[in-house]
Amino acid sequence: MNSASIPVSVLIPAKNEQENLPACLASVAPADEVFVVDSHSEDNSVEIAERLGAKVVQFDFNGRWPKKKNWSLDNLPFRNEWVLIVDCDERITPESWAEIAEKIKNPDLDGYYINRRVFFLGKWIRHGGKYPDWNLRLFRHAKGRYENLNTEDIRNTGDNEVHEHVVIPHEKVGKLQEDMLHEDFRDLYHWLARHNRYSNWEARVYYNLLTGMGDDGTIGANLFGDAVQRKRYLKKIWVRLPFKPFLRFVLFYFIQLGFLDGYAGYVYGRLLSQYEYQIGVKLYELKFGGSLNIQKPNPERPQAPS
Repeated sequence: MNSASIPVSVLIPAKNEQENLPACLASVAPADEVFVVDSHSEDNSVEIAERLGAKVVQFDFNGRWPKKKNWSLDNLPFRNEWVLIVDCDERITPESWAEIAEKIKNPDLDGYYINRRVFFLGKWIRHGGKYPDWNLRLFRHAKGRYENLNTEDIRNTGDNEVHEHVVIPHEKVGKLQEDMLHEDFRDLYHWLARHNRYSNWEARVYYNLLTGMGDDGTIGANLFGDAVQRKRYLKKIWVRLPFKPFLRFVLFYFIQLGFLDGYAGYVYGRLLSQYEYQIGVKLYELKFGGSLNIQKPNPERPQAPS
């Protein structure tokens, strides 16, 4: 370990991220080690990651749990106790690294939430309920794992945990003061394609909520819990409401003041409404005899890296 580096192992899940990886990897340079867990990218992602000093590991999804992040937490040979999970379209600021270097010295906590600033069309979406946006990303890797929301059998949702959350006992986590940045350098085509996949995932989550599939092994839903648990509690109410695409726009743009973010806020609100409509029709497909292409799992499991 470089004496000047911070004793944290960074985990970056990736697939075809050549536009985002250079800035992402530059932002995590203070870390002692960086793993890029790739899903057989067809662009220059692997070359870029290796050139910038990351350790690249390939992941083969078998259609079952675990997905990429949990598999990585179970199998990668981290040489540090603390792991920081960063998506390719996220950046860790120098101010955050200075804070992280101090926070990981606390023996009483096992993890930290990091607030995220989402940028869209070049503008920070500060309203519409998009900020604050807390994510548990920094934790002792032996202590935390991502919850399983029983969505992995739906095709085209990807091989990576996106909206699942890390489970650590509540009293063992804190919050960082400094924000990380979420800024995708790709175009709206990729935003729409990504949210088309996400809507498959969301439709299954809605279906599970409506049919009473259990919360075992998840962070749970609690009106009086932390921000994520409150959001889960409200989602149980939300899935039963009519006219959700219209309500999603009204909530984002007017009630949560998304109009204060100008044109970017308006476009974001309209796209969220469209996203809610996609979720609704895919939920209908699940409920009434259609199919979201539920796949039969491959019995072969991915192998741990040597």
